[in-house]
Amino acid sequence: METYLNIFKSLSDGTRIRILRILLEAGIELCVCEIMDSLRVKQYNISSHIKELRLAGLVKERKDGRFVFYCLNKQKERFVKNIFSAVMSIPEVPFKSDIERLRKRLSLRVGCKVVVTKDGRKKP
Repeated sequence: METYLNIFKSLSDGTRIRILRILLEAGIELCVCEIMDSLRVKQYNISSHIKELRLAGLVKERKDGRFVFYCLNKQKERFVKNIFSAVMSIPEVPFKSDIERLRKRLSLRVGCKVVVTKDGRKKP
């Protein structure tokens, strides 16, 4: 029961729902800088919210040098799949700007790789 309560607690914040939605929309792992640019939220806040999603088991991370990438934890458990479906069933209107910024940000990738950091510099 505690697992399910933690999942519901992690979903009790609008920014965390927005993070899940863009991860679902993207369908690929995103660098924290891409999430920041898509949501227009500072890195500290994004990291704090992602930590909650990660602790609930909804999101997982991968480090690549000084970059951290996040993706959905696509478990086989039906409950988690239903949570993701519920987030996708929310009408697009509140997420429209986030999704547009995400698409624009992903267009900056070269060969599916992040080449621009959060401050607009080229990745070393």
